[in-house]
Amino acid sequence: MARLYPILALLLCAIVANGQPGFDKAIRKHRKAYKRAFLEDARSPLNKAQTKQLSFFPPDEAYRVAAEFSPADGAKPFDMATYSGVTKPYILYGTATFQLKGQALTLEIYQSISLMRMPQYRDYLFLPFKDDTNGELTYGGGRYMDISVKDIEDGKIILDFNKAYNPWCAYSDGYNCPIPPAANHLGLPILAGEKRYAPQ
Repeated sequence: MARLYPILALLLCAIVANGQPGFDKAIRKHRKAYKRAFLEDARSPLNKAQTKQLSFFPPDEAYRVAAEFSPADGAKPFDMATYSGVTKPYILYGTATFQLKGQALTLEIYQSISLMRMPQYRDYLFLPFKDDTNGELTYGGGRYMDISVKDIEDGKIILDFNKAYNPWCAYSDGYNCPIPPAANHLGLPILAGEKRYAPQ
């Protein structure tokens, strides 16, 4: 039986090794779609050549975390500030609590009052955040993640920081980009997702 152990060990190593490549492929596919979306929106701040200048951290499955979701029952609408000075109406939808890099963290998830009235965006949720990479490796104004109500199952939600992206304000002026509320300022670096836009 002892001869089987090395074979078993090799099989287990292969299983572990194949996990990240599959994840890498999924993130690369997501990023291609992300770049393509800029070219399909007439309001886009980037053209095709500029989308080639977008840069990202390497995919890292450690930044895909399972969080406990707590609904914000009874929350009232409020005005979220933007970098242009105007405000946008949002409501706190709930909070996500999770472990990352040995720290217990909580982020607030919001829902746009304007978008929730539109059938195609009724399930759209918004998670803006800041972290210790802002201003150096990433955009100084923070980054965003998009979530769907359907992503919440049995009180849990997956947060994938590899899909964190820049506000359009990171590329050009003239946009009303929400400022991540103080509750969503993380005291650690999130080395995942989109990097600071620095065209060559």
